[in-house]
Amino acid sequence: MSGIKITVKKINRKKIAVVTGSRAEYGLLRNLIKEINESDSLDLNLIVTGSHLSKEYGNTIDEISADGFNIDNKVMLDLNEDSEESVAKAISLGISEITNIFANNKPDLALILGDRYEIFSVAIAALICRLPVAHIHGGERTEGVIDESIRHSITKMSHLHFTATEEYRKRVAQLGEKESTIYNVGAIGIDDIMQMKFLSKDEIEKKFEINFNKRNLLITFHPVTLDQDSSKGYLKNLLDVLLEQKDTTFIFTKANADMEGKQINSQLEEFVRLNPKNSYIFPSMGRLNYLSTMLYVDGILGNSSSGIIEAPSMKVPTVNIGNRQKGRIMAKSVISCNHDSSSIRSALQKLFSLSFQQQAKSVINPYGEGGASKKIYDIIKKTELDKALTKEFSDIQTHIYRDLNL
Repeated sequence: MSGIKITVKKINRKKIAVVTGSRAEYGLLRNLIKEINESDSLDLNLIVTGSHLSKEYGNTIDEISADGFNIDNKVMLDLNEDSEESVAKAISLGISEITNIFANNKPDLALILGDRYEIFSVAIAALICRLPVAHIHGGERTEGVIDESIRHSITKMSHLHFTATEEYRKRVAQLGEKESTIYNVGAIGIDDIMQMKFLSKDEIEKKFEINFNKRNLLITFHPVTLDQDSSKGYLKNLLDVLLEQKDTTFIFTKANADMEGKQINSQLEEFVRLNPKNSYIFPSMGRLNYLSTMLYVDGILGNSSSGIIEAPSMKVPTVNIGNRQKGRIMAKSVISCNHDSSSIRSALQKLFSLSFQQQAKSVINPYGEGGASKKIYDIIKKTELDKALTKEFSDIQTHIYRDLNL
């Protein structure tokens, strides 16, 4: 063997910085994170921030660790207040801390999902650090919240786009992004539903000490951030209608760490305190528990995207209240109503009706049938990331017809 030189070629692996800042977002990203973590050509750089690190919001970083993922960096944000000033300061702090991480870790790509302000910080930091960004769930509309402006801003700072429907793909193109960088992969949250082994009803009851009733509702109500000082009144209308419901169990999950979020959570906690026999509240149930619980309720109530994107695949109807999700594509199993008590009451009556319950069982989800995580992984794996930074505004060609008689 002497004189023979053996050379082992080192594989050029891409380092992918995945950033997660909330329980819901991580639940959507989990399968994709797993794909990257187990990859033979990608290295995972997992960054955890936002409400994951808050005891008040359930310390959901523990769920990430329990899934076996190594957390490379933690970015603490001050979530003690939920005013406009505190959110703006959290964005500023996030930019500073994420920039330091990017400078030290030197990833090849930042992978982010959605439209929350924590994720906005990541996009800004990546732009300044000349780091390509892959963005999931762009092109959507949610007219009642500041998230809409954040989402479209992130699109303009991103280089790869993974949308949930064809309409959303077209909207990203409308924002000037090149067609070759936009991929309609469907909603990533449906992946879990197609492969998850759900808990039984008895397991949910024992684990969370829930007593299911003749009728059951899973409720999440987030702030409507563009309607100033309105969330308290909107939620009161909802809670007043709930008090009218007989033989019904209410399972609440707390609001996100948004402006007015603490106010909403205080109202919910007080409601549960006054109605302990049939109401329950949790900072976070975890993805498996939440989706499993969804199987055993009559409907989803509130203004969370889970009632619009995931619930149709679970064949569970939804009452979507107010403007927070206005503009999203919705399945026929979603009933949209206004914030006033009368509208909520009428929507609930429709949801509980036998005909609508049966309709939900056969509904087609416009967000696809799963498989988004694998599609995103394959596209990232084959993309030449060193060339991704170069982008140009892609104008949509329009034809203007003039009436020559004018």
